[in-house]
Amino acid sequence: MTNPQKAYSVERFGTEQAPVVIIDNFVSDPDNLKSKAQGLRFEKDGPYYPGLRAPADPAYLQEAVPLLSRILETEFKVARGTDLLGCTYSLVTTPPQDLSPKQRIPHFDGTDENIIAVLHFLCDETNGGTAFFRHNETGFESMTSRRLPDYNHSLERYAHYNGLPPARYFTGDTEQYKQIGTVNARYNRCIIYRGNSLHSGRIPKDLPLSASPATGRLTINSFLVET
Repeated sequence: MTNPQKAYSVERFGTEQAPVVIIDNFVSDPDNLKSKAQGLRFEKDGPYYPGLRAPADPAYLQEAVPLLSRILETEFKVARGTDLLGCTYSLVTTPPQDLSPKQRIPHFDGTDENIIAVLHFLCDETNGGTAFFRHNETGFESMTSRRLPDYNHSLERYAHYNGLPPARYFTGDTEQYKQIGTVNARYNRCIIYRGNSLHSGRIPKDLPLSASPATGRLTINSFLVET
């Protein structure tokens, strides 16, 4: 069982200083989770995720509930309980040249400030990690419904004058975005952050984008929302 008193670390990037919690050795048997993934059918899941997904059993999080509850209350100021919005295995498989324009820039998982993303790496450090960004023109590091029109207008104006972003996985600094922080992948590492943060998977340029859960960039992505 995960020790509810186990240590975790907190990073706070950029000017908004939103918490990014890092937990190593997140669950007691990550190999079992990876083994289960190899028996599942992975499929495309909408136009945004650049790869394949399969349902994960959220019961695997049960052993971490005491720790997650403490983190949500202490670091994210969640005063009430949370509901689980989704729990999926995910594999990045889309070649850079096939990325859609929206997949070539940082993204956010919705404008609701109460959505908390729980990203569990079942791959090692050779698979990059997750990076967080500031949009330079607006200064936004997270997205809300009030900010979204200004942000979209800025993207449209930039594309009009400069064209679409290059067909690559986003990383580092550009004219449009500043990378304000990054967390490296590590096997059985979990990172927790607000889903409305501007972020992107950090995918190494030479990474083989395998569709096999045994060898690919496998993660479990879960989303919680305060009730």
